Amino acid sequence: MKTPKKIVFSTVLLFINIYDILAQGNGVAALEQANQEIQSYIEPITNLFYVVCAIVGFIGAVKVYGKWSSGSPDTTRTAASWFGACVFAIVAVTAIRAFFIG
Repeated sequence: MKTPKKIVFSTVLLFINIYDILAQGNGVAALEQANQEIQSYIEPITNLFYVVCAIVGFIGAVKVYGKWSSGSPDTTRTAASWFGACVFAIVAVTAIRAFFIG
């Protein structure tokens, strides 16, 4: 009686191994397709974030000009903080783009 159980068990293990091999092939194809889709989205998203950085930079320039025109003593600090924020945003977007493309 133990022999048929061993045969059934071996057959089940064989089918599980074949299924794993086939599933790995489909998984690789799915990962490659996901990678291509992500890379197709990177360029438009990067351009969108550059536009957002430009808008934030323009708003910062208007705020700094307003402080400068009113004679506020912390104009330099405000200008430095807005400039630093814009530089950080541009560098972050560029680094993320390089991470996904490169």
